[in-house]
Amino acid sequence: MAKILFIMTGAHEWTLNDGSKHATGYWAEEAVVPLEAFKKAGHLVTVATPGGVVPPVDEASLAEGANGGAAAAALVRSVVESAPEFAAPVDLAGVDLADYDAVYAPGGHGPMEDLAVNADSGRLLAGALQAGKPVGLVCHGLAALLAADVNGANAFAGYRVTGFTNAEERLAGLADKAPWLLEDRLEAAGVQFAQGDPFAPHVQVDRNLVTGQNPQSSASFAAAFATLVD
Repeated sequence: MAKILFIMTGAHEWTLNDGSKHATGYWAEEAVVPLEAFKKAGHLVTVATPGGVVPPVDEASLAEGANGGAAAAALVRSVVESAPEFAAPVDLAGVDLADYDAVYAPGGHGPMEDLAVNADSGRLLAGALQAGKPVGLVCHGLAALLAADVNGANAFAGYRVTGFTNAEERLAGLADKAPWLLEDRLEAAGVQFAQGDPFAPHVQVDRNLVTGQNPQSSASFAAAFATLVD
């Protein structure tokens, strides 16, 4: 059994470039699918957020259209509403990395607001990477990598990743409103960004780092990540 730390957003809004607020949070599929897969494998999951607040779910991610139909949407909603891990998070500031075997950060636009500038999240991700522990991130969860600073450089510079692309942000209708785009910021930080087709499953594995491009990559990400987790 491995102990897996889920680093999750505490932000329920994303500030756009005109100062307006876009309702957001974490994307349900990206948290639920890995959570269920890891628990089924016998692993223990602990959720941590800035300030220990309950992570807010992006309501759009609970819609039938976002989950492939009513039945799947109902299952995702059930886990979101009932999983004890989501209901009782710990504070990121108090997390000791030595207590965990692996670290994972799901997406949603929430991480663009808080995890991208959260030093505690960055510390944990950088520390896990350097310790050789499995590190996983999906979609906008990769915004958390931007805070992983070590001696003035990004800890993930030179690593090959994938995440929510500029093309996908445009197709989703938010690229022109975004204060910055994830793909651009990661490349500026020295991270090697690789992408697949928009809204199609795509996973990258580089050493102990596993990343997924979008919500559709959640299941394939979980499978790839599981191979690195004892």
